[in-house]
Amino acid sequence: MKLTVVGGGSTYTPELVDGIAGRRTSLAVDEIVLVDPDVSRLEVVGAFSQRLLKHAGHPAVVTTTTDLERGVDGASAVLLQLRVGGQAARASDETFPLMCDCVGQETTGAGGLAKALRTVPVVLDIAERVRAIAGEDTWIVNFTNPVGIVTRALLQAGHRAVGLCNVAITFQRWTSALLGVHPESVRLGHVGLNHLTWETGVFVDGVDRLPELLDRHGDALGSHIGVPASLMRRLGMVPSYYLKYFYDHDEVVRKQKTEPPRAEVVAGVEKELLDVYGDVGVVTKPAQLSQRGGAYYSEAAVQLVHALTGGAGPGAADSERHVVNVRNDGTLPFLPDDAVIEVPAVVDTKGASPLPVPSVPPSITGLIAHVTSYEQLALDAAVRGGRDRVADALLAHPLIGQHSIADRLADELVARNADFLPWAKGPAGDVHGGKGVQ
Repeated sequence: MKLTVVGGGSTYTPELVDGIAGRRTSLAVDEIVLVDPDVSRLEVVGAFSQRLLKHAGHPAVVTTTTDLERGVDGASAVLLQLRVGGQAARASDETFPLMCDCVGQETTGAGGLAKALRTVPVVLDIAERVRAIAGEDTWIVNFTNPVGIVTRALLQAGHRAVGLCNVAITFQRWTSALLGVHPESVRLGHVGLNHLTWETGVFVDGVDRLPELLDRHGDALGSHIGVPASLMRRLGMVPSYYLKYFYDHDEVVRKQKTEPPRAEVVAGVEKELLDVYGDVGVVTKPAQLSQRGGAYYSEAAVQLVHALTGGAGPGAADSERHVVNVRNDGTLPFLPDDAVIEVPAVVDTKGASPLPVPSVPPSITGLIAHVTSYEQLALDAAVRGGRDRVADALLAHPLIGQHSIADRLADELVARNADFLPWAKGPAGDVHGGKGVQ
């Protein structure tokens, strides 16, 4: 099997390769191709990835290329882990919303919209080229943020795609350790949208142990998530880390104004990691990689590719259960069918089919529906362009919602990202309304 990673020069990549090395008997990968426009990073990450595999006794060969068509030709699956604009664009996403006392974050609010606008057109172009070269049957596994919007764009364009986030598998690992059980024995009642999810149940051997977790370990969970244990107990659910931006918005903004943006921290970690990767004596995953973010990404990605490609070979189970980003199709009846939701699904070579979800509490349905509407407008702005579409999406976002703020943020967003938005470079009249890019 040939597995291609677009954005393969990322410091995330050795995490993925380490996961493949650990499943050498069950995922039949022969070649891992890393595609990236940055030759210097490719050389360092590619060489280190090959050392990881060799040290683990895995026979796969790592190749690198800047040529997408060459990289995806013959691939069984293509993983997308892009960051259009790099850490500099991320730093902008995390800071410009603060001028309006709005949260600065790269996947939600105004910063998340900026990232979506830069990313969606690039991903759609890549997906079209993958389909033309590798064929209709090649799976696209999207780890590129904002995962929900990007995956919705891919599915809307008819691509064979599944979105993936590490929030669910990270929570599974935390809770299994707290409960003293094997991670694979834990099944989550995970529901919502990407970066807007709640755990409504934690099942071990069919028994919901969420009440026990909240009672005995609520403070420990709260310290990880940034939400008080008392709130989780009142809700009877555990929100994801990203809900603090909604539940404690003003306090988060206050802290963000006094602390360096996460992008600066990550840029420092990345430099350190690349130095470590360049040391030919290093043949195992370095401890510093845990500071990069994306915990358990390798496990989640490898397991998902395994299910989508039938990677275990003859005699393997017909399907597996994974938490993924997938088309709604009636699973959450209060959302449109073409919304992309993040829920447990049965995954096999035909794709991901969401499992039935118990009735969602009214305490969260409104927020889910609200953000879904924003995501629809954000995708429209990303595909068709136009400053006013950007402002409309911001106005619809529950963390913004005031027209004067939405207009100010829209102007700032467009100005800062003009180099990545072709429609923003045209005549002034093309920037506004729905008359520029159709």
